[in-house]
Amino acid sequence: MKKSLLLLGTFFTLFFTACEGPTGPPGFDGRDGIDGAAFEAAAFEIDIDLSLNSDLNRYEFLFELYPSDITLRSGDAILIYRLEEVVNGTDVWRQLPQPFFSDEGLLYYNFDFTQGDYSIFVEPEFDASLVQADFVQNQIFRIVIVPTDFRASVKIDNSNITNVMSSLGLTEKDVKKTYHK
Repeated sequence: MKKSLLLLGTFFTLFFTACEGPTGPPGFDGRDGIDGAAFEAAAFEIDIDLSLNSDLNRYEFLFELYPSDITLRSGDAILIYRLEEVVNGTDVWRQLPQPFFSDEGLLYYNFDFTQGDYSIFVEPEFDASLVQADFVQNQIFRIVIVPTDFRASVKIDNSNITNVMSSLGLTEKDVKKTYHK
């Protein structure tokens, strides 16, 4: 009887142990929040005229603060796109930095940013006073805020603004428009 109970106990032990599979992979970590609220991606659009800085031989839009409802955290990034043209009602955006060939030579649309502000530049490889007005006046730029945790977890083509905004869950309705003239 002892042998049959031992054999039955061994059988049940092996049976219940064999029913359990290996531990699965860990799930994705959630986004950290600030005071319980997660930072969301944002996008805004500016319509600007850039100003000539003859000392630096460039046009610039300097140290502009982000809209009051946007706060960049350490590690967040911005992407800036310039409205190149509108074709059949569709906006054509190009990511900065962007080289451009003009009649006078090569010039670059470029930018920099900090957690508190951003700047946009047109830097020609020739005398900046020769830059045609249509390169520096009535320029429309779209600024997209990319949270640091998103940049680390998702691989997207940053040059395609449609893919970037879609991946961030942003639509055209989410884009705030401002004018600086």
